[in-house]
Amino acid sequence: MPPALVTAADAAHYTGRSIGTIWRWASEGRITRYGSGKAVRYDVHELPARTVDEWTGEERLGDPPPLPAGARAA
Repeated sequence: MPPALVTAADAAHYTGRSIGTIWRWASEGRITRYGSGKAVRYDVHELPARTVDEWTGEERLGDPPPLPAGARAA
């Protein structure tokens, strides 16, 4: 499946996390960066979706992407 590329702001909204978390995940190798500088994009297929419980309206965050083998979290 080809990547579906989004900005860091869109990725943050989709996951329910901050832009800084998206940048950290990319620097840790959890997700792939496409492009460079202000043109960087992220593949939405690699991101955990935020969900909202339809009964309570409670927001639930998906598990973070796994670290690559041998890597350590920041």
